[in-house]
Amino acid sequence: MAKLATAGIRRVVLALGHHADRFPPVLGDGGEWGLELVYVAEQQLLGTGGAIRNASTRLQSGPGDPVVILNADILSEHDLRAQLAFHRDRSADVTLHLVEVADPRAYGCVPTDADGNVTAFLEKSPDPVSPQINAGCYVFTREVIDRIPPGQVVSIERETFPQLLAAGCRVAGYLEHAYWLDIGTPQALCRASADLVLGVAHSPAYGEPPAEFWGARDADIAASAALTSGTSVGVGATVGESARLIGSVVMESAVVGAGAVVVDSVIGPGARIGADVMLADCVIGDEVVVAAGTRLADARGA
Repeated sequence: MAKLATAGIRRVVLALGHHADRFPPVLGDGGEWGLELVYVAEQQLLGTGGAIRNASTRLQSGPGDPVVILNADILSEHDLRAQLAFHRDRSADVTLHLVEVADPRAYGCVPTDADGNVTAFLEKSPDPVSPQINAGCYVFTREVIDRIPPGQVVSIERETFPQLLAAGCRVAGYLEHAYWLDIGTPQALCRASADLVLGVAHSPAYGEPPAEFWGARDADIAASAALTSGTSVGVGATVGESARLIGSVVMESAVVGAGAVVVDSVIGPGARIGADVMLADCVIGDEVVVAAGTRLADARGA
């Protein structure tokens, strides 16, 4: 939200599917960021393209206007204003933010020509032709969105983008090398959170990094506890005496007992970690209780 506001955007439509009711209590009306938020929940899951088309009914853009579309599970420092300018300069129908990754085999490749025009959308391959991948931020002209059939399950990656190329539309690729991370796993969530806390990544939503950890104002953190490597502790959470938290995320109202050691792990809301527990690379779900003295490693979804 802060990134969109910084780019000059003032109205945001959220396309919601799973747990749609959880968003308004947290994000409100958008006033915190100087935005107007509009919520659109799918009655049935429509895929990435179908979700965009479904949410487009609440857009106020006119013909030819650019519409910014963001995947919600990406942390990126890329320059959204520059992507919008690139889109306008190229008179593109769609402009994708692209990044280069060391191992693109886990992603679909998006090769471009010398002028930045996308030439293909290639699915995951053991022998990728390009290190460039779709980074999950697009600028569409409104007419392109209106081409997506309403009320249908549509994949923007597998259907919409290839169809646009086949139809001769101008699809541009905006390549930037700023910080970018796909937060698709709990481990990536730990890394993203730690990177923000430590200042490896920057967001207009936060000020200067607070050093080794971040704690909500009303979190109860014992003076003898050691929190390092970008650990974050959420609202109403408790960290006991001599506990050690390393690169971890402790969510709201969770309790970490005295002497516990938590490394690169996510502790869900309301979870209770007993005294002298040791966790490494674990995901502890909402309200789960881990008995005192337990040792867990690589326990995901416990």
